[in-house]
Amino acid sequence: MVIATIRSSQVHWAKQQHPHHSRLCLLAIFIMESRVLSRASIFSSSSSSLPHFRKLSPREPTAVSYNASSVVQVKSIGSVADGGNLVWGRQLRPALLSPALKKAESVILQPCHATAAEGNDSAGDVAPAGFFSKYPALVTGFFFFTWYFLNVIFNILNKKIYNYFPYPYFVSVIHLLVGVVYCLVSWTVGLPKRAPIDSNQLKLLIPVAVCHALGHVTSNVSFAAVAVSFTHTIKALEPFFNAAASQFILGQSIPITLWLSLAPVVIGVSMASLTELSFNWVGFISAMISNISFTYRSIYSKKAMTDMDSTNVYAYISIIALIVCIPPAVIVEGPTLLKHGFNDAIAKVGLTKFVSDLFWVGMFYHLYNQVATNTLERVAPLTHAVGNVLKRVFVIGFSIVVFGNKISTQTGIGTAIAIAGVAIYSLIKARLEEEKRQAKAA
Repeated sequence: MVIATIRSSQVHWAKQQHPHHSRLCLLAIFIMESRVLSRASIFSSSSSSLPHFRKLSPREPTAVSYNASSVVQVKSIGSVADGGNLVWGRQLRPALLSPALKKAESVILQPCHATAAEGNDSAGDVAPAGFFSKYPALVTGFFFFTWYFLNVIFNILNKKIYNYFPYPYFVSVIHLLVGVVYCLVSWTVGLPKRAPIDSNQLKLLIPVAVCHALGHVTSNVSFAAVAVSFTHTIKALEPFFNAAASQFILGQSIPITLWLSLAPVVIGVSMASLTELSFNWVGFISAMISNISFTYRSIYSKKAMTDMDSTNVYAYISIIALIVCIPPAVIVEGPTLLKHGFNDAIAKVGLTKFVSDLFWVGMFYHLYNQVATNTLERVAPLTHAVGNVLKRVFVIGFSIVVFGNKISTQTGIGTAIAIAGVAIYSLIKARLEEEKRQAKAA
């Protein structure tokens, strides 16, 4: 009885508001209610304005019919995975629509107020396009700015912590711990909704997370041992390791042009290393191990392709990497930290600043990685490559200015050559991938 009353009011409203399209609007209302009506019992009423429905089996095929006597029959349909489409959040299979409904398709797919506006001068009521959709380049630029800003802040704050608390294993754990807590809170409030994970997906993500953990820890060991600018100069060799792994491990053929573009990278890093004032072997070797670890992470990531969105994938990788990083931190630095590490740091900067520094460096680490992922999903491979190179230039430049690191002329020239080589390599690789993609599409 309640449904019949609501239905009667909908019919009356449609006839009043849209006298020229009342039947079509009614048809749209019936389609929107298809999931409910397909399971409904027989409703009958003495009023001639109400249609009659019969109970239908869920297995019956989808059909929507319309005739002059205003009798509408709606049958249940399959899920979206079975081929149904979404119309205003409801499922509809257009291949089975009646001719009358196909003819009215352009009207049904629009809200009724927009349809009515076609017959008068009230079209101005339709909402204009959103600002973000109107200026996509501006939005992408904002993403890049946020990515660079968070990355620079992370590197500066991270190095400042190492100046009074030189325990990179423990700080690496804090980076991941803050990120994991952030992800858990986000899942709790449903932003984003947590994607379920099964044992097969877990097996694929574990190697990626282990390589991520090893690369992260060794990067921090290098950051603690040498200047930030020098660590990033060494990490500019990462494309060389990626190319070598692709050629000799994955068996992919690397064009000679790519190998030639890597020569300036190797030469530049060698020049910078020979005269780097903060050079030591711990920092250099740790940065090289980080390059190798991230190369293998890239390899395993290709094998672990999943339908899960990037935010959830990164969250699961962070959780696994945290579990991997805790034992080495406890074994390597645990006794020293308990003996005097924490006390020395608190004595230098105070408990409040010490705790807040650790929290914010972990937050900036997680956010810059997440924003980087979201940024790179918005752009083409060529823009991706240029963005990565510019990011490294920003970090090196800001770290030199903030910390006042003195660099020799040869180190500066070597760094510039290495960055230029990375830029050339990235541009050539991006164009080759674009040509390959276009060839497949053709």
